[in-house]
Amino acid sequence: MEIWGFKKWGVKETPTGTENVYVRPFKKPADRTQPRLTFPFLSSDSNVFVVPIYPEYHTELFPDSILQTESPLNFVENQPHRNAIRKAYISHSIERNLETGDIILFYRTGGYYKSVITTIGIVENTKQPATFEELKAICKKRTALSETQLAEYWNRYDKRKPFVVNFLYAYSLPNPFKVNLKKLIDIGVFTSIKEAPRGFQKLSWDSFVKIYKEAYK
Repeated sequence: MEIWGFKKWGVKETPTGTENVYVRPFKKPADRTQPRLTFPFLSSDSNVFVVPIYPEYHTELFPDSILQTESPLNFVENQPHRNAIRKAYISHSIERNLETGDIILFYRTGGYYKSVITTIGIVENTKQPATFEELKAICKKRTALSETQLAEYWNRYDKRKPFVVNFLYAYSLPNPFKVNLKKLIDIGVFTSIKEAPRGFQKLSWDSFVKIYKEAYK
C-alpha cells in the first residue's frame, strides 16, 4: 500500500488477529513525479493529451466506461487488464513527448456523433521496446490486445515501431455522450472534424476544463 501513498499508522487487534492500519492524507496536491502517491488526483501543472481508442478495444480496457449502447454481459469475465488500475496503451503516434503525471483523455472513435471522450488516465511512464518480446513483457496483463494483435502492431511499420504509455486509470466520465465530437467542436476544443485525434494530441488546460465541465453537467 505504501506505493500508493499510504503510511503505517498503527496496529489494530481484532477477534481474528492483528491488522496493520494504514492512512493517507488526501489534501496535499497531486504529485506529478510519483502520481501513484496521490492517485487519483490530477495536477493543473500537467500537460493534457487526447488519444483515440477503437470501439473494439475501448470497453475491453475500460469496462467502467461502458456505453449505454453496449451490454455489460459482454464484459463479465475476470480479465486482469479489465480490473487493473495500471494499464498500458500501445501507439505509433508521432507525438511521443508524454511525461510522468501528464493527463490522458481517451477518445472512443465512432464518427461525428458517436466519437466520445469517456475516460481519464494519468501517465506513469513511457517505454520504447527494442524487441517484440520486450513489448509483450511491458504490456503483460495491462492491455486489451492479444499476443497476435501486439505482433500486428509491432510489424505494422518497419521504421517506426510502437511505443508504450503506462498509465493509471483514474476516472470514467459519468455521461460520455455529452462530450462527443460534435460537442467538442461546439465548445471550441476542436475547430473541425479534421482535428479529431489520430494519435496523441496535446490540449490546453482550458480545453480540459471545458470537457470536464461538460461531462459533469
